[in-house]
Amino acid sequence: MTDGAAVDVADEQILSSQIIRGLKTLRDHLGCSLHEALDVFAARYEVLRTERPSDFVCGPDEYWVGFYS
Repeated sequence: MTDGAAVDVADEQILSSQIIRGLKTLRDHLGCSLHEALDVFAARYEVLRTERPSDFVCGPDEYWVGFYS
């Protein structure tokens, strides 16, 4: 499909911890399944955590709390 470095359309949702909106944005943009969107989202999350850690609204320990897939 694509790697996390290539898809930046959901960056604002990723940075602001809007996981569901980010997944929808990726699905709409890539025309992919939910599972594929989650893989791309997670890869992009890792890229952004490395490149822009101070831009996140919460720390890595809090980010995925309450999200179950």
